Amino acid sequence: MGIVRLDTATDQRLDVYARLTERQLRSRLEASEGVLVAESEKVVRVAIRQGMEPLSLLLEERQLETQADLVRDVLALGHGGEVHAAAGHLSVEPTDGVPIYVLPHDEICKLVGYNVTRGVLCAMRRPAERDAAAVLDALPDARRIAVLEGVTDATNVGAAMRSAAALGIDAVLLTPTCCDPLVRRAVRVSMGTVFQVPWGRFGSWPSTDDERDGMGLLRSHGFKTAALALRDDSFSLGDERLAGIDKLAMLFGTEGDGLATDTIEACDMTVRIPMQHGVDSLNVAAATAVAFWELRK
Repeated sequence: MGIVRLDTATDQRLDVYARLTERQLRSRLEASEGVLVAESEKVVRVAIRQGMEPLSLLLEERQLETQADLVRDVLALGHGGEVHAAAGHLSVEPTDGVPIYVLPHDEICKLVGYNVTRGVLCAMRRPAERDAAAVLDALPDARRIAVLEGVTDATNVGAAMRSAAALGIDAVLLTPTCCDPLVRRAVRVSMGTVFQVPWGRFGSWPSTDDERDGMGLLRSHGFKTAALALRDDSFSLGDERLAGIDKLAMLFGTEGDGLATDTIEACDMTVRIPMQHGVDSLNVAAATAVAFWELRK
């Protein structure tokens, strides 16, 4: 389909970039029929390198030259699609090649609601979500993993993913109520690392009886579990006994409430990050980065 120059942000072909909600973009029936939006040239490049399938690309005129190699890479990936949503049903109509939509800068800003300084957006076919068991089965040599329990803020999930990628965490597993890592904000904050770090979701939590789900899954794969929480009986993060654990799963809870009491009780140990000046805790995104660095492989 190639380059398609548009004059206005109201063009229906651009609905996927701003006028469809995350709920609409994620298919309720079949995840592979869903769509995600990646923002910024760097994030789009990471996504493509990790095998994501672009449906269309949106940029401004000057970037046809400055991002010419990215445009060529996208065009070379074959068929794209136009995204439509009607009566709550999302559909992708195949196109002959990936559409490269070109829109004036002011119209792009009008479309998304803020000044887009990097001006590249890409609609991509959403990969099917994996369950936690499939992720661990595929990573028999994993030694350090993270579990996010009930973290619903997309910024925190994206930041945790970025820290996991940077600091060598083998996988991130999510409890059923965690935010979707493929929502637009999480993808942007992660700088595309949500496409690099293996992640999956538990079906139930923290059930300990089922070796294919919940805490039982972690134990069946040989992981000791460490709850990051403020407890009198907790180890300090720098305790040498932690460094000697071969396979360790670090569990992090929501900001404010932290991990559920049942979860803490089910873990093998509790770990705290030492604090000063009367500060009792860190933002969960900051806590993951500190713990990942200290307990990395």
